[in-house]
Amino acid sequence: MTHLQAGLSSETTEKARQELNENPDTLHADIQQVRDMIVTRPDIGFLRTDDDFILRFLRARKFNQAETFRLLAQYFQFRQQNLDMFQSFKVDDPGIKRALMDGFPGVLETPDQHGRKILILFASNWDQGRSSFTDILRAILLSLEVLIENQELQINGFILIIDWSNFSFKQASKLTPNILKLAIEGLQDSFPARFGGIHFVNQPWYIHAMYTIIKPFLKDKTRKRIFLHGNNLNSLHQLILPDCLPSEFGGTLPPYDMGIWARTLLGPNYNDETEYTLTYDALHVKGSYGGGDKECANKLMKRSESAVEPGTLRQADRDNTAQPLLALD
Repeated sequence: MTHLQAGLSSETTEKARQELNENPDTLHADIQQVRDMIVTRPDIGFLRTDDDFILRFLRARKFNQAETFRLLAQYFQFRQQNLDMFQSFKVDDPGIKRALMDGFPGVLETPDQHGRKILILFASNWDQGRSSFTDILRAILLSLEVLIENQELQINGFILIIDWSNFSFKQASKLTPNILKLAIEGLQDSFPARFGGIHFVNQPWYIHAMYTIIKPFLKDKTRKRIFLHGNNLNSLHQLILPDCLPSEFGGTLPPYDMGIWARTLLGPNYNDETEYTLTYDALHVKGSYGGGDKECANKLMKRSESAVEPGTLRQADRDNTAQPLLALD
């Protein structure tokens, strides 16, 4: 194990070898091969090229150097092409702060059974008078920047659960093709994270219709990892064990406190009136995130109204399994 793998468990190191083709004997050479390609794209400002940074891109593309460099280039190109999104890319930016405090995203402390970090979005929490969709996307990207510093997550990856309960047609109408395309480019094409699954629960019919808009922009691999569960949490539990989920998703964990992740980034004593001075530099951050301090919460931020009692399942179509979005063809 090289110093670049310091802190990894033996199980995760073996997983990286088997699933990602990671070889500690050639790690530095693999990184240097990617770094040598930078001269081929003088149009892009590569603002960070250290070993640790390039390694996360290699892991995201299973050590295929050409695909790794393409992702690295797209990462910085996306930021160059959307300068307004990243000019104040820090936790004390008012738009990002509001989105975080509204629970975009929620980050569960307990990983799934495969070690993947679970992110949750309660769509109905989007107050369009308070946060723009762009601010929500920025808050998600900033959160991922913090999380991806953790080497275990670079290897194990992430799971995203979106609860569409009480998400109105009026709210959905604000998800324009341009906004959806921006989100797909930022998350699917330009960020070094491994997403093992994207799960929709309690989605209304117009979210199905939205798929026809985003389908042309999705890679086949991405489409196969998106699942529509409707109100059938049993199918969700076939993919993510209830022991890993809060009660909102029929899990055995307590209801999720939407303030946990916001407090992790904004500090332990925040409230709605606090002005923050903490900053986060996505290109130079060192160290990994810490856990939230549950005792400092002044309130539980609003959650989906779809919560069920721990350990219980919704009754509809209990014998059905989740359908990937691709099955809507």
